Amino acid sequence: MERAAVGIVVVLVVVLAVFGALHWYVWRRLVRDTTVAGSVGRRIGTAILVAGPLLLVAAGMTERAGIPFLVVRFIAWPGYLWGAVFVYLLLALLVGEVVRIPLLRQRDTTATTVAPRTVEPVPGHGATALPKPDSADAPRIPRRLFVSRAVGGAAAVAAVTTVGYGTYGVLSGPQVKRLTVPLASLPRGAHGFRIAVVSDIHLGPILGRGFAERVVATINDTQPDLIAIVGDMVDGSVADLRPAVAPLAGLRARHGAYFVTGNHEYFSGAEQWIEHVQELGIHLLANTRTELPGFDLAGVNDIQGERTGQGPDFVKALGDRDLSRTAVLLAHQPVLIEDAVAHGVDLQLSGHTHGGQLWPGNYLAGLVNPTVAGLERYGDTQLYVTRGAGAWGPPVRVGAPSDITVIELASKQA
Repeated sequence: MERAAVGIVVVLVVVLAVFGALHWYVWRRLVRDTTVAGSVGRRIGTAILVAGPLLLVAAGMTERAGIPFLVVRFIAWPGYLWGAVFVYLLLALLVGEVVRIPLLRQRDTTATTVAPRTVEPVPGHGATALPKPDSADAPRIPRRLFVSRAVGGAAAVAAVTTVGYGTYGVLSGPQVKRLTVPLASLPRGAHGFRIAVVSDIHLGPILGRGFAERVVATINDTQPDLIAIVGDMVDGSVADLRPAVAPLAGLRARHGAYFVTGNHEYFSGAEQWIEHVQELGIHLLANTRTELPGFDLAGVNDIQGERTGQGPDFVKALGDRDLSRTAVLLAHQPVLIEDAVAHGVDLQLSGHTHGGQLWPGNYLAGLVNPTVAGLERYGDTQLYVTRGAGAWGPPVRVGAPSDITVIELASKQA
């Protein structure tokens, strides 16, 4: 235990050191290199570069610290938005080095350059003259300062614009995607069955009741046969988020709405959420399945549940089923695809990845997930991963637009 504790401390120190070093780099390029020592601009820039990371760390800590929800919301907005802005400031400044370094290698123009003076005769005094500066050759900004301001300004505009557009996309609500998935064993009678797949809504200190209402309206407008909520519905306790999730009771589908846990439910009090979801009229699939016309619908708990003995149990959910029937599985994380293949699942529906949420996060997500977004085949099993309806942390998406996917099952016998 002591060795494990020491290891955690070492990792934490390294992470904080890297975090601090990256912020120092951004401060140096964006503030120190573009302002004069002691100026108002430098003081303001420094204050922002200190307050931003502090609010970001505070936002991550307060959600699980038992702090009043109103305070959490007050900190979360600026804290998480700073996280997104910082990512794109850093990327833009690194790209800016490609321009900055070659330009600064050229000979600098000093700030002490003084314009040459011309001489004009004084009326009535012959050759007596007074110096007059030439306005065309006024003192110029040093090359280093000019280049730093140009690169820093461009980086700031690019970062703020990117984050602003990404925030607008999230708050506007998810778009509907439609996809047809042929299944070899699906009977003709189930041909055209439509499942609205929604994941990663992440109702919490930032996305609240208004966002939930938009999600419900979008789903209901598609008039699905069944609604599948594939985990990470919330970020917070039932006590704090009861008003935010209330609109989910309005979900409508011919065969109802079904829910499986995601990892964030286990961060937010899974037992209470499992009860409350059912109070909202949503069916729970916790390592269980139900028979629907033409196929079996199964659901397994998220991997995070293993910490409390409530992890995924494929034997319980699928072990004794009729293998001649088509099986559709709800599983929050795509990494469970290997178990799905082993148990003869025809189609697994997952979320979790957010499609990377913030580019280039999709490349990082691809390192730990077999599929980041979209439909892929693994043996006889197809896996569909939705990018999710909401956002975790900053309410921002870049290169990974949010979606609700309507999957239409197709029988090859039709």
